[in-house]
Amino acid sequence: MNLHAIKAIYVYEMKRFFRTILESLLSPVISTTLYFVVFGAAIGSRIEEVEGVSYGAFIVPGLIMLSVMTQAISNASFGIYFPKFIGTIFELLSAPINFFEIVLGYVGAAATKSLLIGGVILITAGFFVDLDIQHPVMMLVFLVMICVSFALFGFIIGIWSENFQQLQLIPLLVITPLVFLGGAFYSVSMLPEGWQTVTLFNPVVYLISGFRWSFFGVADVGVGLSLAAIGIFFTLCLGVVWWIFKTGYRIKS
Repeated sequence: MNLHAIKAIYVYEMKRFFRTILESLLSPVISTTLYFVVFGAAIGSRIEEVEGVSYGAFIVPGLIMLSVMTQAISNASFGIYFPKFIGTIFELLSAPINFFEIVLGYVGAAATKSLLIGGVILITAGFFVDLDIQHPVMMLVFLVMICVSFALFGFIIGIWSENFQQLQLIPLLVITPLVFLGGAFYSVSMLPEGWQTVTLFNPVVYLISGFRWSFFGVADVGVGLSLAAIGIFFTLCLGVVWWIFKTGYRIKS
């Protein structure tokens, strides 16, 4: 394995992040504060508890998931799209480095960035509500798996996109609505029975449910199902990335 090449890609991507560190970290702090003002104060005053957890604390895992998923996709997709846009991807493909090492560098950097942002949101939330994480190890497991999986998904979007507008198409029109409809700010059990069944077809439900369980020990679906859902999504993304490099889809032309 070419560790020097992986490090070079990783460090380059992280330097791009740290060049705008203030904006990168300030944005999630402001958005988290606004969510607590709107959801925590306005709605929380009407809904005191959800499944024995204060509403303000209940929405924290959903807030983290919303930011982590979108940031992982955004960073990974832009990271690989920009070399395509300026043509330097051909230098990368001609270098003595295989597809796994390329993916490891870009996806590793994107996952690290989203992990940092998730940590910032968690710290910010601690100023508004009392958080007692019941399963901290599992919380990290869920967070890392989701960051890596969605960074892989973002990498795929970056390869697929033909312009900057397409980079934002799926995060804005697919991922964000799925998160809002996936129990980020409410429990699935609060919905009418028919809608509960429909909601379970939303794959994001399983990710948010498992992550919330690691905080409070409550979940809309079994923890095993949540882990399986993340594992399946990760495997599918990895398979698609392998196929992209095998066929040269939108990277060799």
